[in-house]
Amino acid sequence: MSEGQETEVKLYVQDLKRIETSLNELGARLIQARVLEMNTRFDLPDAGLSAQKRVLRLRQDTAARLTYKSGNKNDQGVLSREEIEFVVEDFEKARQFLEALGYQKLLYYEKYRATYELEETHIMLDELPYGNFVEIEGETTQSIQALTRQLNLDPEAAAATSYTGLFERLRRTLNLSFQDLSFANFAGINVSASDLGVRVADG
Repeated sequence: MSEGQETEVKLYVQDLKRIETSLNELGARLIQARVLEMNTRFDLPDAGLSAQKRVLRLRQDTAARLTYKSGNKNDQGVLSREEIEFVVEDFEKARQFLEALGYQKLLYYEKYRATYELEETHIMLDELPYGNFVEIEGETTQSIQALTRQLNLDPEAAAATSYTGLFERLRRTLNLSFQDLSFANFAGINVSASDLGVRVADG
């Protein structure tokens, strides 16, 4: 991936195990085993970042990471945006730092992620409280779509929004009262592709 640039596609899938098998057959390398990610998004009191589709996120997985993302551009379902991310020493101090600057918690969300690498492309197998996704990040729209087809996934089924955007859509569709995208909150709730407003990429 280009330094400071994120170019990716998200695809809703039913069978992550089949994708994992296909990656192994293609010779992909596992670079991060399945891990729980805990994310907190921040915004200013006037919601200025969200209004411009910008993201300020603090994440805890194998390390604590602070991330900024600009608004994205959509090219045939592949989203591109500026991204700045770095590791911070202390998650709690980073949270306090952001709040001291006037940022407030907008949303907390969780997911499990395993990450593979194949020919300078990263493939993330994501398990979210509302369903499973494959995220492919690479240099160009063409290289991402080519790998999508190699995995027998439909490039035209790409979700043209973020995981948190899908959550907001789902909250409206199912009239959910809770604010956080956690596995505990979704216990006992069945979510379909139509609820999310996406197509199944491996159907």
